[in-house]
Amino acid sequence: MMFKHKSFTAVLMGLAMAAVPAAAQSAATQTKAPQHAVSLADLQKDVAASAATRQANEAKIENFLSTPQAREAMKKAGINYEVVKQSVSQLSPDELASLAARADKAQMQFQAGALTNQQLTYIIIALATAVLIIVIFTA
Repeated sequence: MMFKHKSFTAVLMGLAMAAVPAAAQSAATQTKAPQHAVSLADLQKDVAASAATRQANEAKIENFLSTPQAREAMKKAGINYEVVKQSVSQLSPDELASLAARADKAQMQFQAGALTNQQLTYIIIALATAVLIIVIFTA
């Protein structure tokens, strides 16, 4: 195969030459170091635990935002509940865990009387807005 640009050919040659020593070193490393494999059962457990945690966090946020008070607060702020609900599933596991923890904390403080209705309304609007902003900026 003939290339029109000598620089392209030079790049390909450089990559090929770099790959040979790397492959040889990789083969040498593999023969010296024992290989550790994770069992399929362990992988399945980890995936199941991760999925369960994610599902629980999504449920916490959805339960917090689906209350009549939360829906009314979002409606007054011009935030569409259905859009927020759909956006929750697009959050990363870390973002989801963080927002679920905040929702839990706010709910517990409200139930304990540490928050007023107005404060809870602000938290609801902030949480819903955070979900939307995170999804917009990570898309």
